[in-house]
Amino acid sequence: MKRYHVAVPICLAILLTMNSGWLRPLAVHRDEPRKMMYGDRSRLGRPYAKDPHVVKFKGRYLMYFSVPAYTDSAGVKHGWGIGVAESRNLVDWQKIAEIPPVADYEKAGICAPGALLKDGKIHLFYQTYGGGPKDAICHAWSDDGIHFTRNTTNPIFRPTGDWNCGRAIDAEVYRFKNNYFLYFATRDPAYKNQILGVAVTPLKTTFNRDEWKQLSTDGPILKPELPWEGECIEGASVIERNGELVMFYAGAYNNWPQQIGVAHSKDGLHWERMQSEPFLKNGTPGSWNASESGHPHVFDDTNKQTYLFYQGNNDKGHTWLLSNEKLTWKGAKPMLP
Repeated sequence: MKRYHVAVPICLAILLTMNSGWLRPLAVHRDEPRKMMYGDRSRLGRPYAKDPHVVKFKGRYLMYFSVPAYTDSAGVKHGWGIGVAESRNLVDWQKIAEIPPVADYEKAGICAPGALLKDGKIHLFYQTYGGGPKDAICHAWSDDGIHFTRNTTNPIFRPTGDWNCGRAIDAEVYRFKNNYFLYFATRDPAYKNQILGVAVTPLKTTFNRDEWKQLSTDGPILKPELPWEGECIEGASVIERNGELVMFYAGAYNNWPQQIGVAHSKDGLHWERMQSEPFLKNGTPGSWNASESGHPHVFDDTNKQTYLFYQGNNDKGHTWLLSNEKLTWKGAKPMLP
């Protein structure tokens, strides 16, 4: 039989490693970069990972993400949790741990992690889940990125004021202008619209509860106003460029579709959208993110390359995958390839 070398066009090739709960992407062509496509299979038996946040720590990349509630083989119910994956190249990820609930206030579940490097440690900010208006932001720290010590004042933050319901989720903590800024999502008193607020603490902080000062006292710093934002703005992630902050945020609730917008601020409190259309839209019908491109995290690598991590799916949330896009900048304006 005569043999031929055949070039087969592939829209998206993914190698699935069944026993480790991760997806390793393959390049479509030899001269095209491989695309990150990660999904944790450990809890549901299908790819399901949300809310990515990445840091570079001790020579490797660590990604913290949300894993879903499930019932184990013994019939025991487990709430939402936080997974940890590692990578050397920001494309291939291997899950190495989960951060289990250990405190009474976490027993219903924890998720939506945000990580910060400070004084040689990883500080993790995360939310309790399952408490509705009572959900709040918690804090823990780690020397190795896997084993965490809880802050004894947890939960460290929930908002006050008649413009919100008292809930705080989706923590993002970022150093800016001699303070750490805590961006959070909450809801209006009717518990309908998701909106954003901000608090600060000085640089010499332990992140304890009594060290935070809420800046958004009279109303949200950003609320849904554009048609594509629906009833929700959440998942804020910020980065400093040219002396101002640039925020990537998720607009609309999951699978409406959720898409990613961009705004900027000179003081961290007053924000203005940089464009009226989504910065990163959901994909076209049939693509991996046709139902959503959401919950962004902007990551500045040590080689000065910037990546936008986000979640997506094409089946209305039956599965969830994590991916990233490499960004370029024109001044303080981010640009996709």
